[in-house]
Amino acid sequence: MKIVFMGTPDFAVGALEAIVRAGHDVAAVVTQPDKPKGRGKEVQMPPVKQCALKYNIPVFQPIRIKEKESVEELKKYEADIFVVAAFGQILSEEILNMPKFGCVNIHASLLPKYRGAAPIQWAILNGEKETGITIMRMDKGVDTGDMFIKSVVPIEEKETGESLHDKLCEAGAKLIVKALPLIEKGELVPEKQKEEEATHASMLKKSLGYIDWTKEAVIIDRLIRGLNSWPSAYTYYNSKTLKIWEAEPVNSTVDEETIKTEQGEAGTVTKIEKEAFYVQTGKGELKVTEVQLEGKKRMKVQDFLLGYVLKQGMVLGAQDR
Repeated sequence: MKIVFMGTPDFAVGALEAIVRAGHDVAAVVTQPDKPKGRGKEVQMPPVKQCALKYNIPVFQPIRIKEKESVEELKKYEADIFVVAAFGQILSEEILNMPKFGCVNIHASLLPKYRGAAPIQWAILNGEKETGITIMRMDKGVDTGDMFIKSVVPIEEKETGESLHDKLCEAGAKLIVKALPLIEKGELVPEKQKEEEATHASMLKKSLGYIDWTKEAVIIDRLIRGLNSWPSAYTYYNSKTLKIWEAEPVNSTVDEETIKTEQGEAGTVTKIEKEAFYVQTGKGELKVTEVQLEGKKRMKVQDFLLGYVLKQGMVLGAQDR
């Protein structure tokens, strides 16, 4: 098939490479404009652009895909289908109806669950046991189109947002290559989404990572894993941000009244070992094994304890105590 591929971040790279290797004619890659990043504000190309240049595929980077000039540019490619994966802009109805086989999206959830911007992370935050990839026909709604095919991906006990991202990237690449010839032959019957089962995965904000120690240890653990690697979960230590990268819940079956009377308030450091420290939560404790203090690199707790004072009874949180 003759394809226009639309995508921007790392998640879309695997699918683009798989489509190229499967022998499809990728007429163009559409991605977001280059942007300055990092402390030096050096202008960087989106990962999908880097991939396209590797395969000598023409790249189109419109500021607004809906503008007349952008629409006219897309028409020139005369593509059979547009394949979209985390592109980052809303397509107009004119664009959606442009290719012969329409526009299909590689979405990182089992629709209709987790429509929206951050389905990978929210699946972990909410304690799901599985998620997956849905190849869907795009319409003017956000992830509301009819579904062609799905692939289920289990969520492991220690799964992080980063590790699940990589699994879904690989699953999406395999599934789109499987789906394209079936769509061309008309062998996939689109299935409407059940609106009553729909949920929304809102965009991630840095503030989401603030740890509320009054919540259960298992919930805080999911927050830490789900927001790894961005925006990350954090608390405060001596007025400085302390990111927590690795931890696990323990003693989560302890009676809540016992916790209050014997262990102290939520956020209290209850025990310190050579390679870990424990923090009281609303239910159970959190065993912390890897952290990152503001302005410093990630480090194991063993190394952190060599350079910083942490004592039993200290309370982590927004205020110095």
